[in-house]
Amino acid sequence: MPNRPYLFYELTNSICSTCLRKVEAKVIIENEKVYLVKNCLQHGREKVLISTDVEYYKWCREFIKPSEMPYRWNTPIKYGCPYDCGLCPDHEQHSCLTLLEITERCNLKCPICYAESSPQKGTFRSLEKIEFMLDQIIKNEREPDIVQISGGEPTIHPQFFEILDLAKSRPIRHIMVNTNGLRIANDKDFVKKLATYSPGFEIYLQFDSFEKDALEELRGVDLREIRQKAIENLNECNISTTLVVTLKKGLNDHEVGKIIQYGLQQKCVRGVTFQPIQAAGRLEDYDPAVNRLTLSEVRQMIIDQSNVFGSKDIIPVPCHPDCLAMGYALKLNGEVTPLTGLVDPKILLEGDRNTIVFEQDETIKNMIFKLFSLNHSPDSSALSLKDLLCCLPKVAMPGEIGYDNVFRVIIMQFLDAYNFDVRSVKKSCVHIAHPDGRIIPFDTYNLFYRDDKELELMKIREELEGKTTVK
Repeated sequence: MPNRPYLFYELTNSICSTCLRKVEAKVIIENEKVYLVKNCLQHGREKVLISTDVEYYKWCREFIKPSEMPYRWNTPIKYGCPYDCGLCPDHEQHSCLTLLEITERCNLKCPICYAESSPQKGTFRSLEKIEFMLDQIIKNEREPDIVQISGGEPTIHPQFFEILDLAKSRPIRHIMVNTNGLRIANDKDFVKKLATYSPGFEIYLQFDSFEKDALEELRGVDLREIRQKAIENLNECNISTTLVVTLKKGLNDHEVGKIIQYGLQQKCVRGVTFQPIQAAGRLEDYDPAVNRLTLSEVRQMIIDQSNVFGSKDIIPVPCHPDCLAMGYALKLNGEVTPLTGLVDPKILLEGDRNTIVFEQDETIKNMIFKLFSLNHSPDSSALSLKDLLCCLPKVAMPGEIGYDNVFRVIIMQFLDAYNFDVRSVKKSCVHIAHPDGRIIPFDTYNLFYRDDKELELMKIREELEGKTTVK
């Protein structure tokens, strides 16, 4: 009998990248790569590369733990995923990180902005509206792991510090500010005031490239001096900082290792987050067939270009293993030691939110204690790994190691209309607070719920009303 030229691996649902209607999709393995194959009755067949590493794709399936739920749901189940966001009772993960967008306005007009922000767009949200959105996050999470103040460019909001005060007055474990760094580079007094919000505070700094051409293509302007000055000011005040790299294939992906090495040399930098471009929003000169970068490709770049992390050190994050990968290292006495590869992955899955299951071997047990002793004391305000990424177990141990010694690399891939997988999006743990109080996965927010996109969604819902019986 003739054989197909591929291996059928699993069945899921996706959406047509043209009309956004739900379609059945096959996951297949062909020529040592993983593809999503789907067919829309109106727009035809699509074949999308989703992984260049078959073994890693399969490994992700082993990182499954019981889902952690929010304390309340925001919408009912009516039309089915992804048309009921959110969060509806069919979602399988609480908010590990919730974005709070305080303005649509920005002091840049980046050609790749998923929110399509610009100096001309939108307004500044009022304190009343922001307080309402914060309270909805608290109602969902009670003690949110991470709330990221975002935009637009949040630092240009005229009541920026009042907003930080509102956030600090809530039981939020960790507050981040997502920024392009322009104000941090140009206003030292602003940076000094930011420092007063530590601990439990971090800057999520846009840091895409060291090269002029790449920055101009991604951000519309050469930001090299701005980035350098921002880092200098953040180093001076030792404000915890994550470098955030938007990666475009063939443009800045050769700089992955260089950015990691640069981050390791900076006093303030606690890690680097790599985000392959999501096909959403304002996206000039982007062809997903040519420019798409998969998580597995970025993972391999970290391994190949960095002398810190090996293949066992960059592992799937259990809450959303398809789209999140992480590696932790310890900076101590001028040396960098990768941590994640030294710990049995089962430990990440067997521990609950506050405990960890240790091996009986005393040597291994002591090693884990040493590796994960990231608090000065059990009562210290310094953060443990658990406080920063809720999928990791929390071990509060006395010692001399603090958050300044942590260096983490995270790959954060967002689903778009091309690689959309309903099975995967149900595990999404990076969410956005909607102005009306809903908490919506980042992936679906930019496809269906931002600005006037929900008007198009209404058409899909109307079609579903005519085809299904609403329960």
